[in-house]
Amino acid sequence: MAQSNDSLWGGRFASGPDDALAALSRSTHFDWRLASYDLKGTSAHIKALHAAGLLDGAELEILESAIAELSKRVSSGAFKPRPDEEDVHAALERGLIEIAGPDVAGKIRAGRSRNDQIATLIRSFLLDASDRISEQLIDYIGALLDQAEEHVGVAMPGRTHFQHAQPVLLSHHLLAHAWPMVRNLQRLEDWRKRANRSPYGSGALAGNTLGLDPLIVASDLGFADVLENSMDATASRDVVAEFSFISAMIAIDLSRFAEEIIAWSTYEFSYVKLDDAFSTGSSIMPQKKNPDIAELARGKSGRLIGNHAGLLSTLKGLPLSYNRDLQEDKEPVFDSVDNLLLLLPAFTGMIATLKFNRERLEELAPMGFSLATDVAEWLVKKGVPFRQAHEITGELVKLCEQQGLQLHELSDAQLAEVSVSLKPEVRQVMSVTQAIASREGLAGTALPRVLDQLLSLRKISPRKKN
Repeated sequence: MAQSNDSLWGGRFASGPDDALAALSRSTHFDWRLASYDLKGTSAHIKALHAAGLLDGAELEILESAIAELSKRVSSGAFKPRPDEEDVHAALERGLIEIAGPDVAGKIRAGRSRNDQIATLIRSFLLDASDRISEQLIDYIGALLDQAEEHVGVAMPGRTHFQHAQPVLLSHHLLAHAWPMVRNLQRLEDWRKRANRSPYGSGALAGNTLGLDPLIVASDLGFADVLENSMDATASRDVVAEFSFISAMIAIDLSRFAEEIIAWSTYEFSYVKLDDAFSTGSSIMPQKKNPDIAELARGKSGRLIGNHAGLLSTLKGLPLSYNRDLQEDKEPVFDSVDNLLLLLPAFTGMIATLKFNRERLEELAPMGFSLATDVAEWLVKKGVPFRQAHEITGELVKLCEQQGLQLHELSDAQLAEVSVSLKPEVRQVMSVTQAIASREGLAGTALPRVLDQLLSLRKISPRKKN
C-alpha cells in the first residue's frame, strides 16, 4: 500500500504501511471530536508563526480565513475525515490545504508536532468537560438540598453495618450525600490549576528552533501558562489520569446513594416512592416499578473505575518521552465524560422527584434499640463509668429481646431489675426527638446543625429562580 499524499509523515519510507498497521494506527473514529480544539490550536499557532516572521501578513490573513471556513464545514458536517486518514490532525491539514492551497497551508506544520498538539487538545477538551460536569454536580447538590429543606425535622433510622444504629434527621442523611459532591467540585477546581497549562511549543519532545513563543499560543487558547519541560509536556498524562480518578470518584459517590435508593424503594423498606418519569416497568410483571436509574448508576460506576484502571495500566511503564501507547489516553476519558453527562441529569431528576414516606421513616427511627447509646450516655452523666454503662445497657437490650419489647416499653420495675442506676428519669432520653436534639455539637444531626449545613451548601447551589 502506498502512503497517502495527505499523511503527515512518510518521506523517508520507500513504501506505505501495511493495511493492518494503517487500521491499527487510525484514530479518527474517536479523535475527530477534538477537531474544533485542533482548529483553535492551529489558529493560535499561526499567530506564533507570524510573530516569529515565518508567515507574512497576507499569509496569516489567508490562513485565518481558511480556518474559519473549515470550522464552519466541520460544524455542519460538510467536512469529514476520509477512511484512509490516520488522525484528526491529518484530516484537518488536508482541509486547510484544499481551502488555502499547499503553499500557504503547508507552512502551518512548522514548529509543532502531533505530540504537543494532542497533549494540548486533550487538556482543552477536559477543561471544557470539567465545566459541564461541575454544572451538573451543582444541580445534583441542589436537588438534595431541596429534599432536605422539604423534610426538615423528619426522623429516620441511622445505620452502621446496614443495621439500626441511632436516629438521625432525614435531612442530615441527605446532606451526607451532598458533601462528597462538594469535595468532587473542589477536586475539579484544584485539578484545573494543573490542567490549565499549555504543552504547545514543545514540539516532538525538545522544543522548537524557530523562535516561536509558546505564550502566544497559551494565551490565545485561554491557558494560564505553559508547561516548564518539553519532554514532560508531550509524554505525561497525569492530568488525564487525575481527571479520570475524579470522574470515577463521582460515579462511586452516586453509586453509594443508588444502593440505598434501591433498598429504600423495596416493599420491605418503603422509605421512598419513585416517580413514574424516573423509573421503569417490567415486560412480564405488570406490578413492577424498577429503580433503573439507580441500578445504571451503580453499574456505570464500575465502568468508570475500569476506565481509570485501564489508563493507569497504560501509563505505568512508559519511558520518556512520547510513545504511541498514549493514543490510548483519550477513549477512556471520553467514555467517562460521556457517561457522567448522561447519568447526572437522570440521577438528579430521580432525587428531585422522590416521595419520602415520612410516617414509615419516623415509625422505624426508634426501632432496633437505636436509643441504647443515649441510655448509656445518660448513665455516664449520672457518674457511671462508660464501661459499666455499656454493660448495663447491653443487659437492657437483652431483656428487651427476651420480652419482645422496645426500650421505651420496659416498666420501671424491669429497668430497676437490670440496674439500680436505671432510674425512671432515664425515660427522658428514650425519645427520638430528644436523641436527635441532644446531638447539637458541630456536624451533629440536631436541627440547628442541619440548618447550618443547608445555609453553607446553598452558597454552592443556590435555589433556582422560577
